[in-house]
Amino acid sequence: MSWMGLSLIGAERGEPGGPTFTGWNPAEGVALEPRFHGARPQEVERACVLAEQAAPTLAALPSRQRAVFLEHVAEALLAAEADFLAVTPKETGLPPARIQGELGRAAGQFRQYARLLAEGSWVDARIDRALPERRPLPRPDLRSLLRPVGPVAVFGASNFPLAFSVAGGDTASALAAGCPVVAKAHPAHPATSERAGLAIRAAVAACGLHEGVFSLLFDAGTEVGASLVSHPAIRAVGFTGSRGGGRALMALAAARPVPIPVFAEMGSINPIFLLPEALAARPQAMADALATSILQGAGQFCTSPGLLVAVEGPGYEAFRARLAEKLGAASAAPMLTPAIAERFREGVSRLAARTDTRTCARGESRAALGAAALFEAEARVVLAESALTEEVFGSCAVLTVARDAAELVRVASRLEGQLTATVMMDAGDTALAAELLPTLSDRVGRVLMNGVPTGVEVCPAMVHGGPFPASSDGRFTAVGTGAIRRFVRPVCYQDVPDALLPPELRDANPLNLWRTVEGALKQE
Repeated sequence: MSWMGLSLIGAERGEPGGPTFTGWNPAEGVALEPRFHGARPQEVERACVLAEQAAPTLAALPSRQRAVFLEHVAEALLAAEADFLAVTPKETGLPPARIQGELGRAAGQFRQYARLLAEGSWVDARIDRALPERRPLPRPDLRSLLRPVGPVAVFGASNFPLAFSVAGGDTASALAAGCPVVAKAHPAHPATSERAGLAIRAAVAACGLHEGVFSLLFDAGTEVGASLVSHPAIRAVGFTGSRGGGRALMALAAARPVPIPVFAEMGSINPIFLLPEALAARPQAMADALATSILQGAGQFCTSPGLLVAVEGPGYEAFRARLAEKLGAASAAPMLTPAIAERFREGVSRLAARTDTRTCARGESRAALGAAALFEAEARVVLAESALTEEVFGSCAVLTVARDAAELVRVASRLEGQLTATVMMDAGDTALAAELLPTLSDRVGRVLMNGVPTGVEVCPAMVHGGPFPASSDGRFTAVGTGAIRRFVRPVCYQDVPDALLPPELRDANPLNLWRTVEGALKQE
């Protein structure tokens, strides 16, 4: 297909006239055609007004009809596979197999939400019937459920052109909740974003929904995003990216006359704790697994390991040597954008310049290519210097050597909020793992045992989030069906006649839902 490079404002196209930019081929170091036009202020306004107009009808649409819409989105995305394979590898440097996997994941997220909506109990219906004879005061009839918050602004991520961008989990969960979406495409993959936006728009039309259910805005700078977050029609924001970007959006949202929540996933160093018995028993196997994880996707995952913590002792030297060998032998890999590559080089250079760290492996990074790096520091230095636990987005890790198990636990206790933490253990490490686990559970969203954190399973039990600054609100996940709770709010109905209640709360339970009735979960 041919790309027009214009925003999608409901059912219409934007117009030329805004600042222009192009995509970039990181593997070849060349700009890509066509030129994309940033959304003009009147187009941002139009998209937000349309979303506000669409909100009441989308909220009123029965969950099972919204499920049909989400299935249409999934089918439209899969039908565009050839278009994605033609353009997305060029824009990202990612291999076709990765793009196919992401496309399946993106479509799968919409289908997972469709199943959730069809089942229906996600609305968390609660019923406490009136007790007119209660003394000293009667109890009114009280019923509550979750309702959509309204239009949501979604910011595409740089590192996942499909699964965390225009057609990613934030968009899927917001639409599932009944919230119109105004998406802001990431400039790293504009053609991919346009094609994904067209797929969603086709599903909107096929289901006869209001055109304002979905719009897509382009911009290479920050103006469109700032205007979007500041617009009074927008009621919540979904963001995946850097800490600086997330905090800037949070500040804008908080400064509004009516503040709104920003659900920002802002990265993590995803610490790995190598317990003594496991380290002594299988140092090379653990080094091989962690090297693969660190190198995966040139380290451009929010779950890439950036801090490895071990106790000095048997197996440590073999582990360090093997990991350094693996990372040092890896070729420099294309990074998603020149700016990301430059920030990676700066982060590696800062670590290399320190006098309290030792460089174990460091390849040559150049232009848009990033080469893996491994540094070593004593735990006492890491405990005293927070710069050693800051994320370097790319294939870079700090190996921290603790004098004993107590010092390893102290490192864990000093960590800021993280997306994940991993414990490598054997049976003989059980007591230490039991001591470590509560500390990690307080600081991360997902604890792994004997695995690697890269790879986030999309399923109802998954938690992809964590205490600040891993995410802006550690009570929520950005992956899995629980993510829908970011974009809903509870509403209670008191003494409302049955005929006027939402179907989910009526006495006859016409949708046959599981509901909490008088404190007990029932399907009645």
